[in-house]
Amino acid sequence: MTLHVEGLAKRYGDATVFADVSLDVAPGEFVAIVGESGVGKSTLLNCMAGLDHWDAGRIVHDGTDIGALDAEACALWRRSHVGFVFQAFHVLPHLDVAQNVALPLMLLKQRDDARVARMLEVVGLAGFGARLPQQLSGGQLQRVAIARALVHRPALLLADEPTGNLDPTTAAKVMDVLLAQTREHGASLVLVTHSETAAARADRVLHLRADGIGE
Repeated sequence: MTLHVEGLAKRYGDATVFADVSLDVAPGEFVAIVGESGVGKSTLLNCMAGLDHWDAGRIVHDGTDIGALDAEACALWRRSHVGFVFQAFHVLPHLDVAQNVALPLMLLKQRDDARVARMLEVVGLAGFGARLPQQLSGGQLQRVAIARALVHRPALLLADEPTGNLDPTTAAKVMDVLLAQTREHGASLVLVTHSETAAARADRVLHLRADGIGE
């Protein structure tokens, strides 16, 4: 899936967060986006997922102009084509690990317990399916989030500071899992990060500024 962002701008009242942001992400490409705090990296990622609105420009995923979709159509599109890894994990505390990972498949009405078990195995959590989130470490929770984001095999994976809350050793392991799985499934990966170590593993690094984006 090709991602095309053209002339994107985001404002809050009179304050411009960013403007004139244009970029393309090729199928299977890993792009890291870096920039100073407050420049809108997470906001840009949310726009790419159709989770946030923008004030100018457009975002096109594989021929679909997501700005032209209503809320329901956008949610259905995102459910099928996008995986999102949040810095704060966002696992549901009342569901066990396997149920959390299975959520995207349940929403698509494609229950597949074998695929869930396989995803837990590849992220190093085989045998953890019945545990509740509060029984896991931060690194384990992030791997649950990665498994959930990838279980429905989306064409586009968006990751917002996925190693931001982790120690360096755990962060490296999480990045290994993230990269191995996106490569295996041929997914495009857009990663927002403050970590130079994580960004260095990307095919391309883009620097977001208030007036645009570039290498």
